[in-house]
Amino acid sequence: MIAYVQGKLAEAEPTHAIVECGGIGYMVRISLNTYGEIREREQVKLYTFFQVREDAHVLYGFSRPDEREIFELLISVSGVGGNTALLILSSMTAADLGQTLHTGNLAALKRIKGIGEKTAARILLELKDKIRPAGTASSAPLAHAGESAQNRSEALAALIRLGLPKAEMEKRLEKIEKEQGSGLSVEQMIKSALRNT
Repeated sequence: MIAYVQGKLAEAEPTHAIVECGGIGYMVRISLNTYGEIREREQVKLYTFFQVREDAHVLYGFSRPDEREIFELLISVSGVGGNTALLILSSMTAADLGQTLHTGNLAALKRIKGIGEKTAARILLELKDKIRPAGTASSAPLAHAGESAQNRSEALAALIRLGLPKAEMEKRLEKIEKEQGSGLSVEQMIKSALRNT
């Protein structure tokens, strides 16, 4: 198992990062929260989980070991794969997820794109005693108004890479900007779009 990758951050996108280690570039799938923490850095250390499936070998990376532990717990739930676990960790921080499970907030889980009532109920049932609320979520900094169009474009590209329909995401991002203003960061736009509205 690959425990972590450490090296130069060659590329960072909301859905993945490429970390150069010893002349080799490792493509690592990341959560939006990890992206927010590493995107400005030159050197990074990502705690990884290597998943081998019949159709692919995927390396997932996290800025903190606790986020990786939560990811592993999420994928242990029947019906929750790696991509769904990343969507959950992109929609809320580890602390938010702990609080959601602690309070039994089924509605908060169901608001995440791709999480239905049965899956949300399974996550609550199986992980309520395994993930505890801790700390407070830090809010992402607001982007400058001049970056709004660029942020929206990046958010749309990331959502499409996550497998979501382009036309629907364009409408959703437009609605989000109308409701929440145009000064949102890429992370904030993606998090809002991932929640069912």
